[in-house]
Amino acid sequence: MNNHEFYMRLAIQNAKAMKGQTDPNPLVGSVIVNENRIVGIGVHMKAGEPHAEIHAIRMAGELTRGATIYVTLEPCSHYGRTGPCAVAIVEAGIKKVVIAALDPNPLVSGRGVDILREAGIEVITGVCEEESYQMNEVFNKFIVQHIPFVTLKTAITMDGKINSYTSDSKWITSEAAREDVHVLRNQNAAILVGVNTVLTDDPELTTRLPNGRNPIRVVLDSSLRLPLDAKVVTDGEALTWVFTTTSHDAEKRAALEKAGVKVFVTEQTGRVNPIEVLQLLGREMISSVLIEGGSEINAAFFENKLIDKVIIYMAPKLIGGRNASSFLGGTGIEKMSGAVELHNVSVQPLGKDFKFVGYPYAKAQHR
Repeated sequence: MNNHEFYMRLAIQNAKAMKGQTDPNPLVGSVIVNENRIVGIGVHMKAGEPHAEIHAIRMAGELTRGATIYVTLEPCSHYGRTGPCAVAIVEAGIKKVVIAALDPNPLVSGRGVDILREAGIEVITGVCEEESYQMNEVFNKFIVQHIPFVTLKTAITMDGKINSYTSDSKWITSEAAREDVHVLRNQNAAILVGVNTVLTDDPELTTRLPNGRNPIRVVLDSSLRLPLDAKVVTDGEALTWVFTTTSHDAEKRAALEKAGVKVFVTEQTGRVNPIEVLQLLGREMISSVLIEGGSEINAAFFENKLIDKVIIYMAPKLIGGRNASSFLGGTGIEKMSGAVELHNVSVQPLGKDFKFVGYPYAKAQHR
């Protein structure tokens, strides 16, 4: 590992600690080095607050003169809620900028680098680029496609079941796996289920972590069967949004809205269209969605190729039963040649269970 990689990985490590806090903005870390000594460190902590480069520059003070700054994402070049970081770097007297990844937005990519080079600053790009890109997989999709990054999470037994034939599902996995799910919820802007999950389990869909944030609870409900006494309606722990169709019950809609639920009416008359749901969520600046639905909701997103990431918690249990559900319903594939193969699969033990993470489509789809 050379010096550039060492300092960049430090910046990446610091940025990752902010996961779940910055959306819809990216995770960004920065390190300033002067004469082989770290003089400034910064991360972007929240949308609307100073960017990582600004925090690092403020920490370094006069030691920015002649220094090298490491940034995990190309310094911004535009005026938004904060000023352009590329200009701040020039004004700070920094002589070299090392960047992991360019801005994925094709409308602005490279402009920050241009500002720096025009000012006579040496710029190096592509250091730990893949690590930076992976860290910002949510932002990279959202800024280009304007729809959320979708993660499908499920818990299954070793024979692929999500419940018994009586629909009992508590608990398939161990406490360690369930704690990891709360970390996932904390990292996502919204959590999505179908109304059947609410009718069956009456879940809270909240994050049980110290100082954790609760994602917006999204319920797909074609005819507004959501009970007015459901926890997602009454507990006040998080916002609840319901997506329904034009054939919904108007009186029930009024009652839900009076209870504080936001109701979105899609253009469909039968089932809620998951594509339209993601488009509407994108307009509401929801950059990431965690699906925790049943087999039919999972299948609706899967069959429309809307799932970016799959996380499966597998317990070493067998329950059997032809009427016990698997996590993917729907029609399914006709032949094995049509099966979707997961890419970049990783496996992690969690207590007695195992966590599998994979991507159903090549990463180039979202670059």
